[in-house]
Amino acid sequence: MKKRIAIFASGEGTNAQRIIDYFQNSSAAEVSMIVTNKAEANVVNRAKSAEIPVYVVTRSSFYESDETIQALKKADIDLLVLAGFLWMIPDNLIKAFPNKIVNIHPALLPKFGGKGMYGMNVHKAVIDAKEKESGVSVHYVNEHYDEGEIISQHKCIIDENDTPELLAQKIHKLEHEFFPLVIEKLLSVK
Repeated sequence: MKKRIAIFASGEGTNAQRIIDYFQNSSAAEVSMIVTNKAEANVVNRAKSAEIPVYVVTRSSFYESDETIQALKKADIDLLVLAGFLWMIPDNLIKAFPNKIVNIHPALLPKFGGKGMYGMNVHKAVIDAKEKESGVSVHYVNEHYDEGEIISQHKCIIDENDTPELLAQKIHKLEHEFFPLVIEKLLSVK
């Protein structure tokens, strides 16, 4: 039986699209649901194009009820994948899916993680710190931003002329290359 993935995303959805495409013809897994906190986000259009159900959460339903958990369980979701979802995951959701929620972070954790460390904020901080390398970290989600157990990291060199925008392009390539592979490996051992 195919493993079922729910992708949580808040924006453009390029990582979500890459994961959708990667598993489109897989006999092992499929993207079964997109969860978003922004009904107008482009990830919703990507989901509709792929005929994947979209579940929109409100702040109150996400943090003050078990509605999201019920929707995920009803859909028989095996793995929750955060791909640009900017809200902290509530404790009740973490407890309902122990070691079944993963996130990708655009830096080499534990450096450059935590509240406010997303998107261009991360790349600017990495460049300002004059780091020689950066990369992506795939990690389990716990009750603190970017502090869950690291599953894998993939690195790139930072050239002396790199800007935050150029670094972001390198990081996106790593995300698109490695995130689906890590997800596939996790699903094969679960």
